[in-house]
Amino acid sequence: MSGPGPDRREARIYLVLSLAGLAILVGAVLAGGFTDFGAIEVVAAAALFFGGTAIWAVRRLWRRK
Repeated sequence: MSGPGPDRREARIYLVLSLAGLAILVGAVLAGGFTDFGAIEVVAAAALFFGGTAIWAVRRLWRRK
């Protein structure tokens, strides 16, 4: 039994989707030139979400060798 939580395959999917989300976010920031506070807040929240999910997936993959 692998324990609670997603298995390695699911963690890989989370990692790929998180890195894709971060790449799209970086592209949007470079192309958009966000200046108002609302846009900056949304970008920061998205970066925290995708970055946190990527870190979580890497840690999960590392522990499940």
